[in-house]
Amino acid sequence: MSWRMPAEGARQERLWLAWPTGGYTLGDTAEEAEEARRTWAAVANAAAGFEPVSVVVHPRDVDLVARYLDGSIEVFVREIDDAWIRDSGPTFVVDDEVPGSLGAVTWTFNGWGGQEWASWQHDSTLGPAVADWAGAERIDSPLVNEGGGIHVDGAGTVLVTETVQRDPGRNPGITRKAVEAELARTLGTTTTIWLPRGLTRDSSTFGTRGHVDIVATIASPGRLLLHDQRDQAHPDFAVSAELRAALSEARDAAGRLFEIVDLPAPEVLRDEEGFVDYSYVNHVLVNDGVIACAFDDPRDADALAILRDAYPGRTVTAVDARPLFARGGGIHCITQQQPAV
Repeated sequence: MSWRMPAEGARQERLWLAWPTGGYTLGDTAEEAEEARRTWAAVANAAAGFEPVSVVVHPRDVDLVARYLDGSIEVFVREIDDAWIRDSGPTFVVDDEVPGSLGAVTWTFNGWGGQEWASWQHDSTLGPAVADWAGAERIDSPLVNEGGGIHVDGAGTVLVTETVQRDPGRNPGITRKAVEAELARTLGTTTTIWLPRGLTRDSSTFGTRGHVDIVATIASPGRLLLHDQRDQAHPDFAVSAELRAALSEARDAAGRLFEIVDLPAPEVLRDEEGFVDYSYVNHVLVNDGVIACAFDDPRDADALAILRDAYPGRTVTAVDARPLFARGGGIHCITQQQPAV
């Protein structure tokens, strides 16, 4: 088989999520748990207005999800540890030469590099389970990787970060060449663009060590959206400059320099835990739509306008993503698209 990961904007069969079920994702109080459930549901219900949605639910939560989810949403029951299905679930691919083919890359998942705060007993086998439910052919990979650690243009280009795929907690001693070969085998990519790092908070104790899906995405072949922190008081001001410098010299699989479109960071700089990593880059595409992060921030309107321009013909729906970022991710992180075949 010759597998290829389509661009996220390609036509989709459905969108997958997992339901928050415990630990830091739910929080310590009933109010925090309610906030988490309402936020995950807001994303799922917004997506259900555009395409079918499936949600993986822990057995103990089966009865309560009906209070939150749209009736059209399909529920799959399974023990899970956490709710970041972009990372613990599979990455779907297709074979252009075999009509109707659907593959699912089941990365090795070890809790974002064996983080002390993470648990992955059940999530380490979630990828194969979702692949089976989707009727996809499994493509097992020894590479420790997550869906949030890659972005593709569907035409041979993939964005990654040095601090994720080459993280000693994930793939100790691995070379760029070995990572690129495995991405070529599983995703069909021919050009790997290595970014030096991710955002500051995402690189700290409770982050992913630098996922790309919070800093940059390829909106269309040759056109890239880049997180732009404009306040010099934020440590990501320097990070944005470093990433822009790297990307300004990068060429995609077609040999083009990227048109870089800046997506401004929100004006808010800190929350009670420190400098935030709020990012409008962490949106998800659905059929004819975009589910976008909002932060009740003065920059929301400008960012949503940029997204409308980047994805012409799509309806942009904003969801307050602050509860997600407080728990360590965003809208893209809690979703995984299954392409149509």
